[in-house]
Amino acid sequence: MALNKFNLPDVGEGLTEAEIVTWKVKPGDMVAVNDVLCEIETAKSLVELPSPFAGTVTELLVPEGVTIDVGTAIISVSDAISGDPSPADVPAPATPVQPLYGKLPADDGDASGGAPAGGPLVGSGPKADAVRRRPRKSAPAAVSPADAVSRNAPEVEPVQPHTAAEVSPPVAAPAGARMSAGSITGAVDNRPTLGGTITGLVNRVLAKPPVRKIARDLGIDLADVVATGYRGEVTREDLVSYQAQRDAELDKADGFWGKAGKPQDQRIERIPVKGVRKATAKAMVESAFSAPHVSIFVDVDASRTMEFVKRLKASRDFEGIKVSPLLILAKAVIWAAARNPSVNATWVDNVDGTDAAEIQVKHYMNLGIAAATPRGLMVPNIKDAQDLSLKELALALNNLATTARAGKTQPAEMQGGTLTITNIGALGIDTGTPIINPGEVAIVAFGTIKQKPWVLDGEVIPRWITTLGGSFDHRVVDGDLSARFMADVAAILEEPALLLD
Repeated sequence: MALNKFNLPDVGEGLTEAEIVTWKVKPGDMVAVNDVLCEIETAKSLVELPSPFAGTVTELLVPEGVTIDVGTAIISVSDAISGDPSPADVPAPATPVQPLYGKLPADDGDASGGAPAGGPLVGSGPKADAVRRRPRKSAPAAVSPADAVSRNAPEVEPVQPHTAAEVSPPVAAPAGARMSAGSITGAVDNRPTLGGTITGLVNRVLAKPPVRKIARDLGIDLADVVATGYRGEVTREDLVSYQAQRDAELDKADGFWGKAGKPQDQRIERIPVKGVRKATAKAMVESAFSAPHVSIFVDVDASRTMEFVKRLKASRDFEGIKVSPLLILAKAVIWAAARNPSVNATWVDNVDGTDAAEIQVKHYMNLGIAAATPRGLMVPNIKDAQDLSLKELALALNNLATTARAGKTQPAEMQGGTLTITNIGALGIDTGTPIINPGEVAIVAFGTIKQKPWVLDGEVIPRWITTLGGSFDHRVVDGDLSARFMADVAAILEEPALLLD
C-alpha cells in the first residue's frame, strides 16, 4: 500500500497562499481521480480542488480556516481502497485516468501524455448568494413560502424587472430631475406615454402563472430572483430560496444592534481580512497612490440606446439572450478605445532593471466588468472583446455575470485586463469616481438610466438620461485624450447606428 500526499498547488499564476475553507472528505472516505477534496480561497477567487489520486483518505493535514503556502501537504491518500481487494487483484483500466496535477505515480510514459504539474483547475466554487436590494414591498405575514408554493392560481400581470438581474442599469421613474443640454440627433417622439414607454422598454420576466401568483402573495419582484429554470424561467424553488434568504436578512437585521448593556468588546464584530477581499484592498491602495487619478463626467441622452435594446430583445437572433444597455456601452468602449488607443494601455516602471519607464499600448481589448460578490470585488474580463460580434459579446457578458454571481470565476478570468467598466447603475447610482484597476489606465462608470427633462430643439421633453464617469491615469491619459474618449463613448450611446461605420 502506497501513501500519497497532495500538496497545495498554485491554481493561478504566481499565487503564494490559500485558505482551506471547507473539507469535502474525511478520513476513511474513498475518492476517485478528480473527486472534489476541498474548497480553497485564494487572492483571486473561491475554487474547488480535485483529487489527483484514487484511494482512501487517511488524514487531513490542514484544518479548515487555516491559510497555508503553496506546496504545503494538505491531505494524504492511500492507494488501497477500504474493504476492496488489493491493487494487485484489480485489473488496470484499458485507458488510465489522467490526474489533474502532474502524472500518476506509476506513469513512466511519454511526458506529453500526462497533465503538466500545476495544470488547469477542474471544478469551481459553490454558488454564492446573489447580492440584491430588498424589494420595496414587505411580505404579507399571513403567507409562508411553503403555503404559497402549494397554491395554483390563474395568470396575473407579469412583474417587470427593475434591478440588476440582467447586469444592466435599472430603469427608474423621473425623480430629482435636472435639465441638461447636449448634442442630440434624430427625431423626437413627443407623445405623453411615460408609463407605456417604461413598460415597452423593459423585458418580461419568464415565469408560469402559479409562480407569478406566489410572487404577488409574498411581495416579491420576480426580477429580484435568480432564475434557474429553462431559458431563464423563475421557478417555485427559486422563489422559496429567495424568500428564505430574505427572511434570514430580516431576522439578522432585527437583532443586529444587540443590547447596549453588553460589554464593549462583545458589541464589536471582528472580520478577518483575507483572500479576495485582502487582495482587492491591497490592489486598490496601490492603484490609488501610485497612479494619479483624474475623473471626468458626461450626461448622455441614451434614448436611442434604449430603443435599440428593445429591438434586440425582440429579434429572433437574440432569442434567449439577455440584452441590456451594458452591451451597447461595452461596444461603445471598444469602439472609442480604437479611436483613442492610449486609454487601452499600461504604465511600466523600471524597464530592463533601470529607472526608465514606458507606456505599453495594447492592440487587443480584454474588457473587464467589475462584479460585486459576497467575497469582495472581482473584475473578470472578456478576452479579445474587440473580435466579438454584438451577439457574441452579449453571450460573453451573460456568462461572465452568471459565473461571478455563482462564485465560479476562475483566477485566469481575472488576469490580463486592459480596460474596465463598472456598472454602478445596477444599484441605482447616478455616477461615481471609480479607482483604476491595477495594470490599466482607464475605467468607465455606467450610471443608472432615468427619464429626465431634457432640452431638445428648444423644447423640454422626457428622455432616457444616464451619466458616465471616467477615471484615468494622468501619466498616460491627459485631459484632452480623456475628454475625447468619453465623448466618443457618449456618441455611441446617443446614436448606436455609428457602430455600423
